[in-house]
Amino acid sequence: MQVYVEQFLGYMASERGMSANTTAAYRTDLEQLCTYLREQNIVTWPTVAHEQVMGFLIFLHERRYANSTIARRTAAVKSFFSYLFSQSLIDSDPAEQINSPKVDRFLPKAISPNQVDELLELPLRSSSPEGLRDKAMLELLYATGLRVSELVALELDDLILNQTNVRCAGRAGRERILPLGDTTITALEEYLDSSRSQLARNCDEPSTALFLNHRGKRLTRQGFWLILKGYAEDVGLHDLTPHTLRHSFAAHKLSGGAELREVQALLGHASLSTTQIYAHLNSANLASRGAKGVPTAAPSNDHDTALVAHVEDDAVDL
Repeated sequence: MQVYVEQFLGYMASERGMSANTTAAYRTDLEQLCTYLREQNIVTWPTVAHEQVMGFLIFLHERRYANSTIARRTAAVKSFFSYLFSQSLIDSDPAEQINSPKVDRFLPKAISPNQVDELLELPLRSSSPEGLRDKAMLELLYATGLRVSELVALELDDLILNQTNVRCAGRAGRERILPLGDTTITALEEYLDSSRSQLARNCDEPSTALFLNHRGKRLTRQGFWLILKGYAEDVGLHDLTPHTLRHSFAAHKLSGGAELREVQALLGHASLSTTQIYAHLNSANLASRGAKGVPTAAPSNDHDTALVAHVEDDAVDL
């Protein structure tokens, strides 16, 4: 059974451009389905019927999984069986008549411009290589709306400072050239002039990564999260996540008068409807709400439910 799961995941990644994080989530979902079916003495996909698929979903409800988790698992299961049917690996699709459950989506979490300013000033308390690096990363993240995975994947050659741009290799091959302001350029130049070379000395093998950790190697998403968490706690934003600055960038752009299409292009959204979520976040309610999200009902489809469980993860297209 696992062979077909791997074939499906490979197809979704290579042909449909599914992100590594979503691929990993789908693998977890389908492995749980495999385990459930084996416990029902079902060991081949052609023998799976509608009743077994429904039984699996009931099993998830009985164990009180979150609605968002069940929604994502449903999307994974429906996509998987649809793939098997399209490849003539099964005679009928046992999940075809199963509807994706609706879940509450939450408006993206964002913080006010004043809170952003306070956060961006914190690294300046230290003149260490790490402090200058952190200042450059936070400035760049907020100035461009990059995903954290895109930030840590940046290479030195992606910076085009003489043209005040940074090049980002986004999802599904959607490259973006993003403009940089004077403050961001200054922070990057200060990091590159001294700090990066000091960090690079700690590693025998030179790295082409733009941002390095204290060992001179490419900074990871997890490493950045820990750095941000420390600064966030210092200013009392205990539920701040790496994606919050991306959300704040988008919300502040729109509240400042930017057009939806412009923000869509900057964020690298495939669909304008994704960007429209940020239209609900204006500067007034940002300041009053801080970093707290507000639930809002939203229609759900297979794509949405696959993403909503990762609302603070780079798997989300937000």
